[in-house]
This record gives sequence, structure tokens and C-alpha cells, in this order.
Amino acid sequence: MYNINLGKSGLRVPAIAVGCMRISEMTPKEISAFIDTSLENNANFFDHADIYGGGKCEEVFGNAITPSLREKIIIQTKCGIIPGKMYDFSYEHIINSVNGSLKRLGTDYIDVLILHRPDALMEPEEVARAFSELKNSGKVKYFGVSNQNSYQIELLQNSLDMPICVNQLQFGIMHAPMIQSGINVNMYNDSATNRDGGILDYCRLNSITIQPWSPMQYGFFEGCFIDNEKFPQLNKTLQNIGDKYGVNKTTVAIAWILRHPAKMQPVTGTTNLIRLKDSFKAAEISLTREEWYDIYKSAGNTLP
Repeated sequence: MYNINLGKSGLRVPAIAVGCMRISEMTPKEISAFIDTSLENNANFFDHADIYGGGKCEEVFGNAITPSLREKIIIQTKCGIIPGKMYDFSYEHIINSVNGSLKRLGTDYIDVLILHRPDALMEPEEVARAFSELKNSGKVKYFGVSNQNSYQIELLQNSLDMPICVNQLQFGIMHAPMIQSGINVNMYNDSATNRDGGILDYCRLNSITIQPWSPMQYGFFEGCFIDNEKFPQLNKTLQNIGDKYGVNKTTVAIAWILRHPAKMQPVTGTTNLIRLKDSFKAAEISLTREEWYDIYKSAGNTLP
């Protein structure tokens, strides 16, 4: 696994992050194997959120790591969603959420804190006060956002005295509007619609690392596109390219994301150790330009 820069943080991180959204029901033995498998593949970046499993994901992960292991891993977590009720970027909620995550994770610091979904009532100065307090106290080292467009980030960054290092966005072969709109500039079709304020180019210009979430999904958690009969041409292309490199379709799907020059850091979503290792193998291959475009087109996209 090779490393990349996490935005302007100065932190070097593995090219692929390990998602922990589904670990709440795993046994202690299974979680240990999950962590060990990741570390054996030099994937030491673990992505959490205070709402995953109602907080249990952080708790069971915290129970599985020792103080010596904590120093070898990078923990990212998110706050700001009150499930089924609202989003909350208030000073009080951010501080309380972080304190809760620290307790559940059994650690005294979080490497990266992300604001989870945009809060329409966000007051940038209030967020800045929370971030400054967390940074100065040593509770959080670096900060990011999730699912935000260019001007939302610009508005927040204007009040901060530290850089926003990360923007976590849904992205993958079957969910690529920020690629489609860039390819279809000046075209009168649906793919030309700019739905995110040019977030891909904005993040590249401002050295913000995009972390694709649900990279194997289509729609909004509608299912996985791998071996899905709805996408025969895509799976055929992934298989053919996988055969060339001696890997499977999962590996090629992650490699497609890594091939983009934005140097994104995809977040895995599986607890299956075989699929997890298949995802990590993507860092070992580099698709050709023609292969990248073949995959893009086999997902139903056309070139103008």
C-alpha cells in the first residue's frame, strides 16, 4: 500500500481507508482479525462516525485496540448528524460529540474529525470556536467535512485558522456525477448538470483530499454493482480487465478510483476479510487511460 498526503495536514496516509460502519455486530475475535488484516496490508487509517451502530462501532473498536496499537493507527470520526431528527454543527454538539467518541474509542485524541453532512443552520464562527478548542486541547489534530460543495467549504474555511483537509463524498463507477459534468461541459444533456459546484476541481485546487464513500454502491445504498445482473456490460469489462491483471472485479473497481489524478482515498465498506484484501490490492495496479475510459463507458456513460 502506498501513501498519499491528506490534504494540507502534512499527514501521510494509506491510499485506501478502512471503513468501520458495519463492525457493530462483530465479535471481539472478528474485530481483531479485521484490524490485523488491515495492518498487515499497511492500511492503518480507520474511518468511523459517532452514529455508526448508534455509537457501538466506536465502542467495539476501542475495546479492540491497546495503547501501543493506538499509536500505530490513524482514527477518523465524524459528528453532526442526529439520526432522524436534524443536523447540528453547534459548538455544544461538536464538543459533546467528540468527547463521546473519545470515551467510546478509549483514546485521548482523534486524528481527523469530519463534519457529517451539511447543517443548513451552520454558523462558521461557532464551528471555528469548537475546532480551535479541540485542536488546542489536543483532542483533535486535523479537520474535514463530508458531502459539502465548494461554497459551503469556502464559507467555513473563511472562519478557520486550520485547513480543511478532507471532503468525504459518495463516488464510484456507478455514482460519478462530478466526473460526468466535467466531461460534458457545454453539452445540453443530463450528464452536463453541475450538481456539486465543481467540487472535484475545487478540492484539487485547494489540496483537499476526496474520500469516496460507498465506492461499490449504485444509487443511494441501493446495492452493490459487482456481479449485479442489472449491469452486465460493466461487470464484463471489470472481469476482462481483472483477468489481465490477475485480480477480481472488486479490485478493478477500486483501482478505477485510484487512477484519477486527484489522488482520492476511497473508504472500504466491507467487513469480509477476503473482499477487504481484494480492495487493498487495487493499490498494486495502475489502469491505463484506455482501461479507465472503457470502464467509465461500460457503466452507461457516453463521450460527447
